[in-house]
Amino acid sequence: MNAAPESANTPLPRASKRLFAALLLAALTVATGVGLVAQQKMKLPGNDWIQMFNGTDLAGWVKIGAESWTVEDGLLHGRGLTKAYGYLQTEKDYKDFQMSLRFKCVGDGNSGVFFHTGFKPGSVDTTQGMQFEIDCTMMHHTAGVYAEDGRGWVVWPSPENEGVVRMGEWNDYLVEVEGNHYKSRLNGVQMVDFTDPKATSFDGKIALQLHAGGQGNMQFKDLWIRDLSKR
Repeated sequence: MNAAPESANTPLPRASKRLFAALLLAALTVATGVGLVAQQKMKLPGNDWIQMFNGTDLAGWVKIGAESWTVEDGLLHGRGLTKAYGYLQTEKDYKDFQMSLRFKCVGDGNSGVFFHTGFKPGSVDTTQGMQFEIDCTMMHHTAGVYAEDGRGWVVWPSPENEGVVRMGEWNDYLVEVEGNHYKSRLNGVQMVDFTDPKATSFDGKIALQLHAGGQGNMQFKDLWIRDLSKR
């Protein structure tokens, strides 16, 4: 009498099971590795923080106006010299982004992080843009947002947070722009989370400002940006 054929459900020998498991693990490892490599090569928007200031020179930046912008001991130092405003502008345009930096108010006069900005040729006059305020004197709305389209202030931080900024010390600043939605965080405190119903600019340069009248005296370091744009 012939033996009945083995069923498809007949258990595999133990050695075969071990071999199958090993082959399956190897296949998954290869697939995962390929996926990670593909993901790294793709570099989707928002995945990477890029250094904006190299600590050595002003590569990637352009001076607007006659004020002094120098690199000293790895720090970016802006000094007001004239009665006009002064700016240090990025060469690149940024639409949606997160930007992290540290600033120190060395003297009087305010500053700011301008975004979606444009300037008239050969002039310090803006044609568009907004700014996240920097002012280490009390009650001057550091981390609030000011519009350069004639509207002026569009949002202030809460009164109880006006004292978060520190004069003569390093301040940690994180700002975020997505379309007409603006966020700012100062020294770990959320300062602004605002959607602008009347926004007029959505793309342009980023610029650091020095106050007019020769009063600006600011230091910056650790400038990083994370591009969120899908151009």
